Amino acid sequence: MKTRIFNIISAALCLLMGATSCMAGSNSDNKTNNTDMKTDNKKLVVYFSHTGENYNVGYITEGNTRIIADMIADAAGADRFEIVPETAYPEDYNECIDLAKRELQSDARPAVKGDIAIEDYDVIFIGYPQWWGEPPMCVYTFIESHDWTGKTVIPFVTHEGSGMGGTDRKIDAACKGADVLVGKGLAVQGKVAQQNRDSARRSVDSWLGNLGYVKH
Repeated sequence: MKTRIFNIISAALCLLMGATSCMAGSNSDNKTNNTDMKTDNKKLVVYFSHTGENYNVGYITEGNTRIIADMIADAAGADRFEIVPETAYPEDYNECIDLAKRELQSDARPAVKGDIAIEDYDVIFIGYPQWWGEPPMCVYTFIESHDWTGKTVIPFVTHEGSGMGGTDRKIDAACKGADVLVGKGLAVQGKVAQQNRDSARRSVDSWLGNLGYVKH
């Protein structure tokens, strides 16, 4: 009799452990599937970058933000689109920042060349240098020409000491209907992008890994 009761209890425990293992396996599968869904989302890197004379890095032929945008696109498996104003910003640093300040004060929306259908994408990284505590006005030109409903938007900036500077909140306000990852953007010093690309790439890879957007 005791042996029979022991066998019944043992069988019951085995069934319970099996069910628990199945549940654990199911949870693990769900986590894997969620990660796969995130990395399989169609992604786009949109950016504006300035060449010519830039603060702290001198005259450059490849913009700070473009360098970081390319790293993000490569690591995340994203398409890319460069915001190019119809009238280029001056190469001279002082002339450029003077024009940027006038555009900011007048809330200008400078015309840009070309376009891309953001409705074809799920996740959109938006990158820019920080000018006078704002994204350049041409970035707003691009943003305001699109419907951002349902998109995930992730800002990134290049800077020379100001970091993100709250510009992610301004992107949040401009991209109406989007889920903007405020507080989770990436800020890379322009000098690092130009002169220490290995360090910049590590920052990009670590950031994307934490967000779950590194391609397999």
